[in-house]
Amino acid sequence: MVDTLTSIRLSDDKIEIVNQLILPHTTEWLTIDSIEQAHDAIKTMKIRGAPAIASLAALSVSQHLSRALRAHTPPEYFSSPESLKAHVSPILDFLFTARPTAVNLGAATRRLARTLQTSLDAGKDPRAIAEDLIQDGRQVAAEDVGRNKAMTKWGGDWLVQEVKAKGGSGEGLNVLTVCNTGSLATSGYGTALGLITYLHETNKLGRAYYTQTAPYHQGSRLTALELKTLQIPSTMIVDTMVGSLFQHYTIHAVAVGADRIARNGDTANKIGTYNAAVLAARHKIPFIVVAPVTTVDLDVANGSGIPIEHRPPLEACVVRGALYPSSLDAQGNRAQAAVLITPEGLDGIYNPSFDVTPAELITAIVTEKGVAVKGSDGSFDLSSVV
Repeated sequence: MVDTLTSIRLSDDKIEIVNQLILPHTTEWLTIDSIEQAHDAIKTMKIRGAPAIASLAALSVSQHLSRALRAHTPPEYFSSPESLKAHVSPILDFLFTARPTAVNLGAATRRLARTLQTSLDAGKDPRAIAEDLIQDGRQVAAEDVGRNKAMTKWGGDWLVQEVKAKGGSGEGLNVLTVCNTGSLATSGYGTALGLITYLHETNKLGRAYYTQTAPYHQGSRLTALELKTLQIPSTMIVDTMVGSLFQHYTIHAVAVGADRIARNGDTANKIGTYNAAVLAARHKIPFIVVAPVTTVDLDVANGSGIPIEHRPPLEACVVRGALYPSSLDAQGNRAQAAVLITPEGLDGIYNPSFDVTPAELITAIVTEKGVAVKGSDGSFDLSSVV
C-alpha cells in the first residue's frame, strides 16, 4: 500500500503514473509512452495536483527527446537547432492546454522553453540542446520533494508559534484541509497535507480533518488513503459540515494548497476552498495557503484574472467506487462501478473545478522561501516568498 503514496514512478525513460481515478480500492500503474498519453492523463485527471501534473509534463518531454537521441535513425528535427525548436515548441504549447488553471504546468513548460532558447542562443548543436532539455525536465520533478519539505516546515513552525502567541501550548493542533495535497498530488511529501504530516512527525498534531471534496472526492478517496497509510489520526467530514465542525470542535487552522496565487494573494484552489475560508474567517481560525513558488503568478494582478476550468457536467452526476458488500473481479481486485446519482439527462449543471479565495480571507501564504502575512494595510507583499 505504501507504493500508492507516489504519483509518478521513473526508471530511466520509463514513466508510470498511478491511476488516481480508481484509488483507493485498486492500485493500477499506467505507462506513459508519449506526449499524447501524458496530455490525456492530465486532462482526464488520472494524475492531478498542480505540482504532479507539471512533473509529468516535463518528464514526458525528457522521455520524448531521450528516446529520439537513441533512435537508430535520427529524426528529421535533429537536422538543425531551428528544426528542433520548431518541433519542441508546439509540444510545450500542447501540454499546457491540458489543464488551464494550475499555473505550475505553465511554469514547467515556460521553463523548458527558456532552456530551449538559452541553449539555442549559446550556439549548441541539436543533440546538445536536447540533452539540456532532458536534464531540465527531470529536474522539474526532482526539485519538488525538497521544496515541499521546506515549505511545510515553514508553515508548521509558523502555526505553532501563532498558537503559542495566543496562549496555547503549540501542541495537539487540529488542522482541517480540503482536497488532496499530499504525495499523490506532488512528487512527494505534499504541500498543505505535508504541513499536517510535518506537525505529526514533530508531535505537534492532534488530529487532521479533511473534506470529502465532491464531486471527484479527492478527500475521501486520496487524502483518506494517505492519512490512513501514514497512520495520522484523522476525521473525514462531508463538505457541508465545515461550519458544524468549527462550531463544535477546536480547530487551530485550515491549511490548503493552491493551483494559482495572484500577485495580491487571491488564491485559486479546489472547489469548496472558498466556502471553508469564509467559515474560517467567521470563527477566527487562521487560513493558510501552502504552495511552491511556481504557483505564484505575479503576472496576474488578482483573482479575476485567473482562468477557472469547468469540468464536464456528467462528472458532477456520477460517483465511482467499490461495490459494497465487496466482491472481487477476475484479477482479484475489488469490483468497482460508476453510479449515476442524479436523474438522467439533468439540464443545468454548474461544475467549476476551482474557486478563488480572496486574499482578505487568507491569514498566511507559505512557499519554500518562507511565510508571507498581511502588512498593516491589510494586503500581502509576496516578494519575500517568491
